[in-house]
Amino acid sequence: MYEQLKKYIEESNNIVFFGGAGVSTESGIPDFRSKNGLYNQHDIQFDKYEPEYLLSRECLYHNPKVFYEFYRQKMDTRNIEPNITHKVLAKMEEAGKLSAIITQNIDGLHQKAGSKNVFEIHGTTQRNYCSKCGKEYNSDYIFDTNETIPKCECRGLIRPDVTLYGEKLPDLAVCGAIDAICKADCLIIGGTSLKVYPATNYISYFSGKHLIVINKEKVDIMLNDETDLMIIDSLGNVFAEIDKWI
Repeated sequence: MYEQLKKYIEESNNIVFFGGAGVSTESGIPDFRSKNGLYNQHDIQFDKYEPEYLLSRECLYHNPKVFYEFYRQKMDTRNIEPNITHKVLAKMEEAGKLSAIITQNIDGLHQKAGSKNVFEIHGTTQRNYCSKCGKEYNSDYIFDTNETIPKCECRGLIRPDVTLYGEKLPDLAVCGAIDAICKADCLIIGGTSLKVYPATNYISYFSGKHLIVINKEKVDIMLNDETDLMIIDSLGNVFAEIDKWI
């Protein structure tokens, strides 16, 4: 299995990595839908709301107090460090093997590990802006302000640059991601069940030589036995092996 993985990576020069929540769970960030995920963490303060509502555009603009109470409790990743997967991906980019990372995560850990070309198709908690005048704010302001509802000096609502439920994905990141997949000779999919739409539709744009899927559970995707590979294991274990050859 690892010999095949090594062969595919060595003969590829334009690798793209498409990652989901499983990339960051090994840094201690819970995913959303698993048994121990964010949506299954019972909190009497928020149990009366549907989980998707708490991270929705509707909640942000119509119930901002609840939105920010939940957001500050659950989405602060400033003290979380990148894990071996983030670090090896950055190393692969530096070595000229990896051309882009497409992430569904909003934690900014790929950049923290040193990756440069990252398409954040669900946005990021690291950027925030006034919904009225567009002034930008860093994450420290959102999480550390004494204001229950963070407001700009123009009194507009400050919001995270994150794609909330009820919003479309950011055009620039989406176009960049699709273009990267179209040009890739090898696509590595890691830490995702490929059940989150529309992002997972982008996989259909891949026409390169090798498709590699790495996940703790089997992923429902069509693979070519001659050119593709599925590894059912943790990303940490697999990227620890990759680190030996990069």
